Amino acid sequence: MKSLITLVGSLTLALGCATTALAVEQGDWLVRGRIINVSPDDSSGPVPGFAGSSVGVDDAWTAEVDFTYMVTNNLGLELILATSEHDVDGSGSISGLGDIIEASVLPPTLTLQYHFTPQAKFRPYAGAGVNYTMFYSEETKGALSGLDVSLENSWGWAAQLGADWDLNSDWFLNVDVKYVDIDTTAKIAGIGNVSVEIDPVIFGIGVGKRF
Repeated sequence: MKSLITLVGSLTLALGCATTALAVEQGDWLVRGRIINVSPDDSSGPVPGFAGSSVGVDDAWTAEVDFTYMVTNNLGLELILATSEHDVDGSGSISGLGDIIEASVLPPTLTLQYHFTPQAKFRPYAGAGVNYTMFYSEETKGALSGLDVSLENSWGWAAQLGADWDLNSDWFLNVDVKYVDIDTTAKIAGIGNVSVEIDPVIFGIGVGKRF
């Protein structure tokens, strides 16, 4: 993911000076649709009763939509909405178990963005904000099938780097990279609690429209 961030930075330097007759201004709405890859930078505590064990969270592809309101010419508030489904697999001493939990994740995120060149054709931005992650449709799989499981919802912070590139007077391309702080506890009936840090890096590419 570091290479993706470097790519966005390189595009900023190469294209940031290009101008267009139309500007993003205070009061504008920017609506984007993206295809995203959610790549957890995960770690966990042990599974009770299994020395040397841990769990990992798989990557997922999904769709994302966001809405940005330009509070000033440079400052925007963005609400990011997406849901993804992930498998949790055994690691360490229980790696042979394979997938043990499946869960869906809904992590609405609100960021405050700074748009560096609102009047340019290529408009990089950076943002930071807060995330609330809700887990749903949790179920055990494989060797743990039939056991009840629940994952605690999570509050955390988020950081963002991206850019918009105009295609015409209203439509633009978008590239976006986010880091989201997500921690949870998996409560598995008959086994115990497992603390999990998910902390995904999310790369997205898509299109947007100015309103």
